[in-house]
Amino acid sequence: MKASDLFVKALEAEGVEYIFGIPGEENLDLLESLRHSSIKLILTRHEQGAGFMAATYGRLTGKVGVCLSTLGPGATNLVTPAAYAQLGAMPMMVITGQKPIKTSKQGRFQVIDVVDMMRPITKYTAQVVSGDRIPSVVREAFRIAHEERPGAVHIELPEDIAAEQTSAPLISPTQGRRPIAEYKAINRAVEMIEQATSPVLLIGAGANRKLTAKMLREFVDKTGIPFITTQMGKGVLNETDKLFMGNTALSDGDFVHRAIRRADLIINVGHDVVEKPPFFMEQNGQQVIHINFDSAAVDPVYFPQLEVVGDIANSIWQIKEKITPQQGWKLDFYCDVHDAYVAHRSESEDDDRFPVLPERFVRDIRKAMPDDGIVTLDNGVYKIWFARNYPAFAPNTLLLDNALATMGAGLPSAMAAKLVYPNRAVLTVCGDGGFMMNSQEMETAVRLNLHIVVIILRDDAYGMIKWKQAHMNFDNFGLDYGNPDFVKYAESYGAKGWRVDSTEGLLGLVQKCLNEPAVHLIDCPVDYSLNDQTLNKTIKELSQEL
Repeated sequence: MKASDLFVKALEAEGVEYIFGIPGEENLDLLESLRHSSIKLILTRHEQGAGFMAATYGRLTGKVGVCLSTLGPGATNLVTPAAYAQLGAMPMMVITGQKPIKTSKQGRFQVIDVVDMMRPITKYTAQVVSGDRIPSVVREAFRIAHEERPGAVHIELPEDIAAEQTSAPLISPTQGRRPIAEYKAINRAVEMIEQATSPVLLIGAGANRKLTAKMLREFVDKTGIPFITTQMGKGVLNETDKLFMGNTALSDGDFVHRAIRRADLIINVGHDVVEKPPFFMEQNGQQVIHINFDSAAVDPVYFPQLEVVGDIANSIWQIKEKITPQQGWKLDFYCDVHDAYVAHRSESEDDDRFPVLPERFVRDIRKAMPDDGIVTLDNGVYKIWFARNYPAFAPNTLLLDNALATMGAGLPSAMAAKLVYPNRAVLTVCGDGGFMMNSQEMETAVRLNLHIVVIILRDDAYGMIKWKQAHMNFDNFGLDYGNPDFVKYAESYGAKGWRVDSTEGLLGLVQKCLNEPAVHLIDCPVDYSLNDQTLNKTIKELSQEL
């Protein structure tokens, strides 16, 4: 058969449902093969949008999301999504085209070394040099993308290779079993937890994969040990739980950091070095148990005393089965932390000032969203407020990026979430800066008849950098800009545009949009002027509050 047909059959064998992307002339054989396949091509308006959609598909499903581009500039536009998936541990495959590699009459026109370009930001990158190699290259790429730690892979399929004939047989996917932790490590972890005075559980990004939530829920229910999450660990356990101490949204000084400093043992589950460390280890007697798929990357501030390496869910289950809750654990302080955290979090939630304050905005979005609704965030200062103030009730219901932390991913992520979960409410929050980086995907969302709500927090500036500029005593310079009329902009794509003109009207408008199937865009002015005041209070005054 034609090599491109074999390539597509290999993708079908791996369970690929969608390919997101923009084909070029170098992909035409592949495009024709896709036309006759079960795979749905989602044509986007920019390769970045395609890559973010593929990465989010991988994040939500655990399967490898696939995106496609042509050579040269199309391929370079997938660099940021590849880095996004790689740092965020999202299984994703990037497929790029290339000029013929056996004979070419166009010299170096549009030709760059895409394979080498992708090497530093992927787990695997390869050029297909023969149709006979397709089955093994595709199988290896999927295997590597999916295995822990998940990430991005890249395959380049040159134009002449795609068109040649091959009789190579497919290589069927196989399901591997992740290794489990050694029993001695499990037993030692049980001993350390039982001997601790004030243990605390820290849930990181790695625990937000592979259905670890069920085992962690059983562990917390049995032991009563309080828990804290990193930003990408949000929602692994229901954050309305009285044992939830908060999220590590700030770098230091928040309620969670007070709780961590009080603990004599930190059970660190799914630690990922891409996230800002929520604590620095010191030689002060505080101990750390590292429970993860992989061993710890030791550095000057992280050198755990015990490593439990293996499938996380199995490790937690084994520890839970063997542990005996101790009467001597001193956990009352954590109850005080929880109560102080909830009280502080709600201080400005009823403030009707307009433009809307971040705390009030987050509260209203939480009120509007159903328990299983999905909120995706672009990148901006509001991400801190959502991480800190938005209780997530289930895994992957608040999708934020605390790894690459790129702007422009919020809208494509919401689109992918709606494709994966068509019956769940999906809403994305973008700053005006981040939204405009991939706003053209509004047309894609309308064309796909997606019911999503896009909220733009408008401050007419790159607000997070402007806030930090002021916080570091620099003069205001170089960060303000103008915006289009976002209501008319939405309507020009065939979407519905709305404008918030009072804080009291925000909640009702969001609820209306969630209930009416369409692509909705809401222009919401936001006031970040209290960021410094509120967050400084968090850092400076918590010791008195506790």
